[in-house]
Amino acid sequence: MNNKEIKSSVRAGLVDEYYFSAKLAEIAAMRKKGIDVINLGIGSPDLPPPHNVIERLALSAADPHNHGYQSYNGIPSLRQAFSEWYQRYFRVNLDPDCEILPLIGSKEGIMHVSMAFINPGDEVLVPDPGYPAYTAAAKLSGGIVRTYDLTEDGGWLPDIQKIEREGTEKVRLMWMNYPHMPTGTRASEELFRELVSFARRNGILLCNDNPYSFILNDRHLSILSIEGAKETALELNSLSKSHNMAGWRVGMVGGAAGLIKYIIRVKSNMDSGMFLAVQAAAAEALASPEEWYHELNSVYRRRRVIAEEIMKTLSCTFNPDQTGLFLWGKIPAVYAGSVSMTDNLLYNNRVFITPGMVFGSNGNNYIRISLCATEEILSSALDRVRINNSGFNN
Repeated sequence: MNNKEIKSSVRAGLVDEYYFSAKLAEIAAMRKKGIDVINLGIGSPDLPPPHNVIERLALSAADPHNHGYQSYNGIPSLRQAFSEWYQRYFRVNLDPDCEILPLIGSKEGIMHVSMAFINPGDEVLVPDPGYPAYTAAAKLSGGIVRTYDLTEDGGWLPDIQKIEREGTEKVRLMWMNYPHMPTGTRASEELFRELVSFARRNGILLCNDNPYSFILNDRHLSILSIEGAKETALELNSLSKSHNMAGWRVGMVGGAAGLIKYIIRVKSNMDSGMFLAVQAAAAEALASPEEWYHELNSVYRRRRVIAEEIMKTLSCTFNPDQTGLFLWGKIPAVYAGSVSMTDNLLYNNRVFITPGMVFGSNGNNYIRISLCATEEILSSALDRVRINNSGFNN
């Protein structure tokens, strides 16, 4: 008797396993063999959230009435907290009743937005380099990925005129991400005004993914602060980086009520709401005083100094004005590409650094160092890269 093979969907074949999923498995296998690898690749904050946030979580979780299903659009106090946070730091008014939707992490929002607005055959503008999830979500939603170049010569900013010259008739959605990951580039109000104008005249939905605005950055800017933006733009945000709550999975999408309602339609068919205690604690985190961000960034500044020394030791060049949770640098010409360099560092120096090619072809000659490691660990990595690679051969 011949058994029929179970085959995956065509959709599953459109995307590959996430790079970090496979690489972390490889690192785990190396460690299992006794090889000590320092991981400077992942942007997962290693510090805790404010202590009062943890206390609020425990207090709420202890209440026996707080363990049931929650509403699909989040508890009112969390939406209110997001609204006040946006007003205080971004000078943006968002109605907590209909213009804010809490998410189980902003990565979830990328998929929800794609499912809510992309039809099969629609083009989706995705930055290169950029977060790989934009491409994956577009493909899984039936869209056609169309990358737009971000280059060092262009200041890592989109060339709007070039995009328009190439045609926008089929473009439905444009992903953008400022402060930019992986390059750490800030946007300006002028750029956002140009993007809003471009989107309005071409009938394109802009979506700015904005989780890095508070890390080594004191110029908080939202696409929604631009006049007329709500007619054509959404913004994702997250507590993962700003409040060290990556594993808590708390994010949001903000925008006009008419756009948010379509996202709720998708989201309500995919989850049953966040645990109430997590939402209550997230509201507590959003009310943190400004000193919280200052103290957090003082830690990252000290770490950044060591990361810059690692870049210099590797003969990489970088822009010292970049922001965010990473340091982005251009590799020396002796390497064929970023994978060649980072694999050399992993296998010979026992240090994992992210190759820029993960983020697109324009990142192939760059590497990214995460600041999510203690000064001691970063210093150990610096010591290792200072040693000739041959000293670590198996």
